Amino acid sequence: MTELKVEAEAGEVGFDAKRLGRIDSHFARYVDDGRLPGWLILVSRAGKIVHLGRYGYRDLESGAPVEWDTLFRVYSMTKPVTVVAAMMLYEEGAFELKDPVSRFIPSFGDVRVYRGGSALKPVTEPLREPIKIWHLLTHTAGLTYGFHHAHPVDALYRAAGFEWGPPAGMDLAACCDAWASLPLLFQPGTEWNYSVATDVLGRVIEVVSGISLDRFFAERILEPLGMRDTRFWVNEADAGRLAAFYSPQPETLRAVRNDAMDRVARHPHACCLGGDGLVSTAADYHRFTQMLLRGGELDGVRLLSNRTLRYMTRNHLPGGVDLETFGRPLFAETTFDGVGFGLGFSVVVDPVANKVLSSLGEFAWGGAASTAFWVDPTEDITALLFTQLFPSSTHPLRPQLRQLVYQALVD
Repeated sequence: MTELKVEAEAGEVGFDAKRLGRIDSHFARYVDDGRLPGWLILVSRAGKIVHLGRYGYRDLESGAPVEWDTLFRVYSMTKPVTVVAAMMLYEEGAFELKDPVSRFIPSFGDVRVYRGGSALKPVTEPLREPIKIWHLLTHTAGLTYGFHHAHPVDALYRAAGFEWGPPAGMDLAACCDAWASLPLLFQPGTEWNYSVATDVLGRVIEVVSGISLDRFFAERILEPLGMRDTRFWVNEADAGRLAAFYSPQPETLRAVRNDAMDRVARHPHACCLGGDGLVSTAADYHRFTQMLLRGGELDGVRLLSNRTLRYMTRNHLPGGVDLETFGRPLFAETTFDGVGFGLGFSVVVDPVANKVLSSLGEFAWGGAASTAFWVDPTEDITALLFTQLFPSSTHPLRPQLRQLVYQALVD
């Protein structure tokens, strides 16, 4: 296990120590009034941890506190790992971003597109152009999530057994064939919609590499980076380190234990998804964000070229527009105003429109249980928030952490 410790005094890297202290006092109130079970926050600058805070409980019922090595379900923070894996294969010449997905998953060659009608009787039309790898990386493929509850195609996903994960016993190959049998929301490349696209990308990785996604992660990313606690499920020996899972009580927003959605992380399962499912620690994911900040390299281990990473973290939406303009105003692990989308990351394109203290070019993502990270190449900052409250839209934790980090910068 990588040890977590403060590596620089605040003043050494341009922060005011007293102002940094506002982070802990602010987020402590969420625990004290019962809205969060507990949390761990990490801020680094210039490659050095400058702020570490933890407060509250990994298990409210037993009174077990959040520890530096507590394991958290990071949900969609799995997606950036999958995208890095895919781009490693891209750098090896395994595919082009313009390649059709059907080259690797043949069932995607016969996809239809929703044109009208209900979930019981949808009217569809043929593809005007094939779904390409680039569409998967940018969430512009026309795929969706069943949990959106906003469109007849979302209902078709739920009817097929896909809402908060795949049906029991179904592997990733079977999931992809099932999704390919359902209509797309729109023609590929014409809109942005948060979706199972990264799960499909995970299957492309399996086909191209010839090994399972979890094995690719372990051998090519997690082990080389020293992320020894990151995996798709927790073994019995580490079960006590896994934070319990909570959801808000509707009337009071108090955190209430939700064991119904806690099962997957505790047992091996048939389907390791590219879009969610990893369990990690703050120390591990900090190493991942440092690799991103350093242009694809950490401690002599290079996963990606810095040119590739810079390309990934540019805004790839057509015309350079933001998600509010090009995306569907549904749930995603980001705000929409002033935020574009790269290859697997949200990207700040207009900090003023975003209405949160931030930097142009800052890239980020988060998870459904309210975990989050961002990387700011301009200010040389990374930040992590780890907690376990589902859904992540319950409280404005991410913008609040941003404003508290940036107000503490004084250089």
